[in-house]
Amino acid sequence: MRLDRFLANLPCYNRQQVRLLLVQRRVRVDGIVAADPLTPVREFSRVEVDEQLLQAGRPARYLMLNKPAGYVSATLDPQHRTVLELLPAEMREDLHIAGRLDFNTTGLLILTNDGQWSRRLTQPTTKLPKHYLVETEDDIGPHYAATFQQGLYFAFENLTTLPAQLDILGPRRARLAIVEGRYHQVKRMFGHFDNKVVGLHRESMGAIRLDPGLAPGAYRALTDEEVAGV
Repeated sequence: MRLDRFLANLPCYNRQQVRLLLVQRRVRVDGIVAADPLTPVREFSRVEVDEQLLQAGRPARYLMLNKPAGYVSATLDPQHRTVLELLPAEMREDLHIAGRLDFNTTGLLILTNDGQWSRRLTQPTTKLPKHYLVETEDDIGPHYAATFQQGLYFAFENLTTLPAQLDILGPRRARLAIVEGRYHQVKRMFGHFDNKVVGLHRESMGAIRLDPGLAPGAYRALTDEEVAGV
């Protein structure tokens, strides 16, 4: 929300008073004087007028997790272990998953409490590529790449997938880059050729690459550069 609207929505200020506060440079956002009415105010922002604290904010958290197989990408599940159980209990509050992975899919998983940021990371409109290492039951034909580049029609959703890039690494091993996250998308794409995916590992989402030093089940905070790159 823009700063002038945030202030005007409070019961203590009207629009004229808000304009005056900004002109007099009496408003601070995250400790910095804010005179521009378009200054963004987020749920994590600390907003003050003079010495009065209007919104305390809270720290934004961004975590990278190397998801092992056998965990569900959920905050709660009555039957299976969840990826949040890989974190200490005191770290789990308010976190959600940005870009889920299937039960037996491994690799990069992002956990955050910043909903606006996670939407930029996962929405197809941003067209951030997600790279996967894929292992299949049968050989991968050279014609797969052209089909994936053209897009595949998914009858259930009545849509055609956006172009995807396939690099064949071996007879039954490839790297696939997609910009969407449709339900079981990678498996369904290879299923078009009746070729079962037997191993799937996400390497990256946009500019965020899985840290090679992270063991399965381990996690670390994202760097400022990784967060800003989304």
